[in-house]
Amino acid sequence: MSFEEINIKTLEESFIRRIGSEWTLLTAGTPEKFNTMTASWGGVGVLWNKNVVFTFIRDSRYTLGFVDDNDHYSVCFFGGEYMKELAFCGKHSGRDVDKVSAAGLTPVFDEQAPYFAEADLVLICKKQYRQTMSADCFIEKDNIDKWYADNDWHEIFVGEIVKALKKS
Repeated sequence: MSFEEINIKTLEESFIRRIGSEWTLLTAGTPEKFNTMTASWGGVGVLWNKNVVFTFIRDSRYTLGFVDDNDHYSVCFFGGEYMKELAFCGKHSGRDVDKVSAAGLTPVFDEQAPYFAEADLVLICKKQYRQTMSADCFIEKDNIDKWYADNDWHEIFVGEIVKALKKS
């Protein structure tokens, strides 16, 4: 199967369902060295008159360095049939294991960011903004104890969707 580039505005996806229930793989790097992580938090929308993805990466994640070191990253959607593979990628660090091979995924190297042949939808994103979450900014303080008791804060990235690929 191959991918075709599509206009993101033509999609009728439920990104809340896809991100929150089916999860995604966020991937950055080069053919020589890349890493991926499972993400179940994020969003898709419009900001600064651009179609964007909002991604959240904890400071402790190995993938953060790859996103920092590259201008682009991908967000891959797979559908429910790949939950086992995405769960594996979420439970293991690329520091310790070649989780892409172990999960049986096939990397594809776009000129801007790696993605996976098994995905059914790929968003190639160009970094636009980064900010570290801070306890001072929380209005609902209960979220600090619930999600950040260990001070492993998320980095918030806004990425412009520069290319959308749908499996054809």
